[in-house]
Amino acid sequence: MRTEVHIKNLKCGKCESTIISKLSQVKNITEVVVNNDECTVAFNYHTNHDFEAANHLLSRIGYPIVGKENKLKTKV
Repeated sequence: MRTEVHIKNLKCGKCESTIISKLSQVKNITEVVVNNDECTVAFNYHTNHDFEAANHLLSRIGYPIVGKENKLKTKV
């Protein structure tokens, strides 16, 4: 399955590189594409568990999905 999510705190090319690098390391997450202008991340995943793993990772590295909590300690 493929999804595209809007994320918070996307500001620069380094942010894009970080997201691509980190998400690409998650099992069953492939074809990661970041759009700085739209503040979106698109990727393929196999199961809902894979999507939740990506969601958790994005939040942990400071780029939570819009609508999810963004604790001060995880803000970029």
